[in-house]
Amino acid sequence: MRKNAWAAAGLGSLVLLLGACGGASSSTPAASTSQSTSASAPSSAATTPATGKKKSTKAAAPSSPAPHHTAGPQPSSNVGDQSIPPIGTTVMTVRISNLGYVLAKASGYVVYTYAKDPKGGTPTCTGSCATVWAPVTGVPQVSPGITIPGTFGLVRRTNGVKQITYNGYPLYTYKRAGPLVTTGNGIGGVWYVVKMSASDITG
Repeated sequence: MRKNAWAAAGLGSLVLLLGACGGASSSTPAASTSQSTSASAPSSAATTPATGKKKSTKAAAPSSPAPHHTAGPQPSSNVGDQSIPPIGTTVMTVRISNLGYVLAKASGYVVYTYAKDPKGGTPTCTGSCATVWAPVTGVPQVSPGITIPGTFGLVRRTNGVKQITYNGYPLYTYKRAGPLVTTGNGIGGVWYVVKMSASDITG
């Protein structure tokens, strides 16, 4: 009887030992499975390699296009306005001089008529005469604020150049005089300024 009792006790201890070993070995795979699942789960936000901070997935707002500047309104070339006259235009005005109000170019040079020129005819001051008395050329335009009582026109010279006329008479400037100087008036009894009056200045 005693021998059977010890055998039974030994058998029970063996069973308990085997049960304990089996329980320990079965817990290890479970832990490994948990770690593997955790490692393989996709991350919800990407991180930068250096800082570990989450990168923003928000798209950058598109930059606004640079404003386009258009050119502003250009000056008009209409006669009588305040704009720059077109190339080839000669602006005529009225200036005050030692002889009173006279017809002049906008640059200030007083203009003259030549008594030997026929009204409406071809200018006769040519050659050496024209080296001292320069023909006024270009397209005549009256300066803003000025009222000219006479009429401007054009006449063709013998060399084909068109010269400005006033009331049919060709106009010249005296090369030996500066702006607003009237020393050419009366030379040879044939050169004269074109007299104007204060009423011709309306501006």
